[in-house]
Amino acid sequence: MFIGPVFTRQAAIAPRRVWFYAAPTLFVAALFGIVVTSWQLLIGSQRVENLGDLAWFGATVTQILAPLQLAVAVPFSAMLVASAVALEKDRKTLELLLMTNLSNSELVLGKLLAGMLTVVMVAVAAVPLMLLVALLGGVSIGQIVRIEGVTLVSALVAGSLGSTLALWRDKTFQALAMTALVIVFWLVGWEIIAAGLFGQRLAGIPLETWAVAMSPWRAIQAAAQPVFGASRSGGLWQGPVGWYGITALAMSILLNAVAILRVRVWNPTRELQPADEDQVSTASASVHRALGKVRQVWDNPILWREVRTQAYGKKVLIIRLAYWVVFVVTLAALATTTGMLSGGDGRGPSIAAQSITALLVLSLILLNAAAVTALTSERDSRALDLLLVTDLSPREIVFGKLLGSFYTAKEMVLLPLALFGYLFFAGILPTEKLVFLVGGWVVMTTFAATLGLHAGMTYANSRTAIATSIGTLLFLFLGVATCMRMMLAFSNSFEYQLTSFLGFIAGGGIGLFVALGWRNPSQAIFWASILLPFATFFVITSFLIGDFDRVFLVTVAAYGFATTAMLVPAVSEFDVALGRTVLKE
Repeated sequence: MFIGPVFTRQAAIAPRRVWFYAAPTLFVAALFGIVVTSWQLLIGSQRVENLGDLAWFGATVTQILAPLQLAVAVPFSAMLVASAVALEKDRKTLELLLMTNLSNSELVLGKLLAGMLTVVMVAVAAVPLMLLVALLGGVSIGQIVRIEGVTLVSALVAGSLGSTLALWRDKTFQALAMTALVIVFWLVGWEIIAAGLFGQRLAGIPLETWAVAMSPWRAIQAAAQPVFGASRSGGLWQGPVGWYGITALAMSILLNAVAILRVRVWNPTRELQPADEDQVSTASASVHRALGKVRQVWDNPILWREVRTQAYGKKVLIIRLAYWVVFVVTLAALATTTGMLSGGDGRGPSIAAQSITALLVLSLILLNAAAVTALTSERDSRALDLLLVTDLSPREIVFGKLLGSFYTAKEMVLLPLALFGYLFFAGILPTEKLVFLVGGWVVMTTFAATLGLHAGMTYANSRTAIATSIGTLLFLFLGVATCMRMMLAFSNSFEYQLTSFLGFIAGGGIGLFVALGWRNPSQAIFWASILLPFATFFVITSFLIGDFDRVFLVTVAAYGFATTAMLVPAVSEFDVALGRTVLKE
């Protein structure tokens, strides 16, 4: 094939794996569950009397499914491609690929498309369900074509970004963290611009139009809207959505061009050999010579290595600076909208909520990525086997890695707390809500780090561990957002919600148990997986009616129990958690 043997191999072996078929099936089943749940909410809260009601339902469901599909495709495309390239680096196999007769384009584009193969299959598998929804009315074929087009080109941009950054950076955490930071800055930045905080027009064009042409989130919302009077000869892609397609393709070409030109500069094969035996002895002596001051190792050498050495690479400072940029932008957006929050302008609360939510979600994902890569990197470099034959106790390894992850991502933990303090001193956040936010944030950060550690110990394959860990967090966030969207769109009364959401909640519990406890099941993880979706549903409904004390108590209890269910087996049954033995042994 024209892409080269890297993609050809992946295309040949991917259909032999169960996950290749399971991922599209589960995704379409989840979308179908959302459609059925939304239908139950509709008929439970009002009567369906004519075709107009069905058309309204079809249009509303489409506007829920389209952003959800994009929210799955973009992060998973970036994450899978970045982890695939980083895995080659950790296993030292990228140097072998560079020493073959593969061209730069075959290597870069092959890894990109190979990593995106599952995401493309998932997006394509959703098309028949979207067409079934279109039969209800309110949705045209053109809307579905635009939705799928925006989803695929956005996934291509995200995958190209993940591939380029992973080829540039040395460590898996650096690649994942920088990819997540750029994507969040991309999305949130255009939301702030579209809100009109920096003016209303640019070059005579409204900034909202610019946002649609540049932001995938704005583009997918515009794509889900009907286009009246569009001709079959290309009118479906006229306007800002069509410009977004051109912009996304241009960004993809630029990113891949940079990667193709720089891949051998960023990753030299280091084939230099000493000329004679004297150089060999000199090099050996310089390696073993102890220069400078001897550093004292702490009682827990794992924690000492995570804190006092460059365990996550030499250039983690770039990630911290990038996160500071995102934090400053969020703070500036909040400072700008402070007057709007109390002045009755509807834009202020929306901008503030979007900025804070994006920052918190990004912080949890980065902390989770630091925790999961802390173990997967050790496993890929074969260093974990060396640790296991030492006299280190399971407690030292587990808590050393856990605390080390918190230290590496300390800005991601502490700066949101500083943001809460700013909201409190600005008079926006009362004392009670400040306590709830701080307590809930501490619980959620502990849960995110423990989840990453649990996935890194449970799954031997690094890509599977990273996808499971970050995917579980995204599943929880997207599930909460989708539930809130359906509740607000289809029902003003909560009396019908529990029955309508039972199937949705049960499916989420089963999915959580498969992700967290299928390989090493335990009763605690089983109950945590079952209770978390129910607790999340209760938290959503309590939040919508303004019962914030219950939101705090249930969040702390549910996620605290889930954290304990993952942490206790990691310490008490360490060999089982790592998969080195089974409970029967």
